[in-house]
Amino acid sequence: MTKRTVRLIGAPVDEGAGRRGCLMGPDAYRTAGLKKNLEDLGHKVIDAGNLVRPDTGPLSCANPAVHHLDEIAGWTRVLFETASEIGKGDEFPIYMGGDHALALGTVPGQAAAAAALGRPLFVLWLDAHSDFHTMETTESGNLHGTPLAFSCGLKGFDVLLGHPLEHTVDPSNVEILGVRSIDPHEHRLLLEAGAGVDDMRRIDEHGIGALLRPFLDRVAAANGLLHVSLDVDFLDPSIAPAVGTTVPGGATFREAHLVMEMLHDSGLVTSLDLVELNPFLDERGKTARLMVELTASLFGRRVFDRPTRSF
Repeated sequence: MTKRTVRLIGAPVDEGAGRRGCLMGPDAYRTAGLKKNLEDLGHKVIDAGNLVRPDTGPLSCANPAVHHLDEIAGWTRVLFETASEIGKGDEFPIYMGGDHALALGTVPGQAAAAAALGRPLFVLWLDAHSDFHTMETTESGNLHGTPLAFSCGLKGFDVLLGHPLEHTVDPSNVEILGVRSIDPHEHRLLLEAGAGVDDMRRIDEHGIGALLRPFLDRVAAANGLLHVSLDVDFLDPSIAPAVGTTVPGGATFREAHLVMEMLHDSGLVTSLDLVELNPFLDERGKTARLMVELTASLFGRRVFDRPTRSF
């Protein structure tokens, strides 16, 4: 990857998950040395601090299970505006969450920026969950389970921005990798939309590299921009316990680093979410450090460059 100017953008979104604590995520990444790790690789890093959620006033939707709608709408609007603007420039944004409701703003914002540049946006969703619920289908009411459906233009989300999305992500430009928990409603919506889904069984059978490579080839062939959304629960909880939605059987240390190394080699990634880190649940910061190391791999750190440490 060419040396980049990286902008760190904190988004302490905490209201989209069922368990509180993700608001501490941005500062945990800072404490774990994200800025220094990227600077050591030769990149210029600007820490823009944390965004502030605006007040939207009282909002409502038809599903009574949905909660914290006002707060999530505020985060969605400020993140959408931020991503729409920064995505048109040369800086590489890293959105430090916060729970995955963060992506309700970042992904559509990056899609709007891509449209302004005349290029398609592709999304690699590294997650134990597909996050393809709508406002109507969510039973938990936790809006961190909805951002991919919103970004792909499914209906019922207008309340978040106060208007329909003008630029959505083509579901065929989405690859959900490492998923191992999909609700029946999401399963139906994914099939109807035509999004790409590679679950852990396919990874076990074919290998994670063999599944990722064709997707990267499609991004390159389309001259696309690639947004990566990395959820802590993509990783197996034995190596990344600091998440409120643990699902056994996730990506191993080497599988995760291979994904990041392949992404670096491709030169296609233009923006990144780091989400669902809950430092309250961590073990001496090991999950935060692993997420920082994975980010460093995305930005060019090789195996021989990586410091050896015991967790």
